[in-house]
Amino acid sequence: MKKSIISVAVFGCIAFLASCNGGKTDNAGSQRDTLKNETADSTVYGKCGEGSMMNTLELVTDEGKTFTFTIDEEKGSDVQGGMMCGDRMAVTYYKTADESIAQKVINLTTLLGRWTSLDKNFTINEDGSIDSNVPAESKPFTAWTICNARLILNTDTFDILTLGADTLELENSKGIFVYKRSK
Repeated sequence: MKKSIISVAVFGCIAFLASCNGGKTDNAGSQRDTLKNETADSTVYGKCGEGSMMNTLELVTDEGKTFTFTIDEEKGSDVQGGMMCGDRMAVTYYKTADESIAQKVINLTTLLGRWTSLDKNFTINEDGSIDSNVPAESKPFTAWTICNARLILNTDTFDILTLGADTLELENSKGIFVYKRSK
């Protein structure tokens, strides 16, 4: 009789812990859902227009509107990935009485492609997906998006410190991560 009461109690505890998952949440199946950010995105998306110059970005938005942004490092402008006519861009900005100043400009076309580090090897695709090139990777990136000029990889949000033809440098609360372009 005691054995059956203990067995029922142990089984009940196991069932309870399994249903609660030990108070932890399982994000493995919902990584894409985390990209549905609750924060309003102030980023403007479009293509770099023909009127872009060294200190001016002409952006033709996805809706067909044309904006002109001043690029001024002294006023806080940060351009990552360059400005090539026809490239897809993500821009945050602020307005003054006279002009719109670009705060952060990210060349999304430059961001696409294969990136490697000591522990990561992944390809950022145009459709928002990421392909891991290391089959045994424990937590591969699977999806990406931009929100408020920050790069979101799965559930991790990064500031883009450097984006060039061969270098991607990201920062978050866990540190700085450096990737090299791979062919």
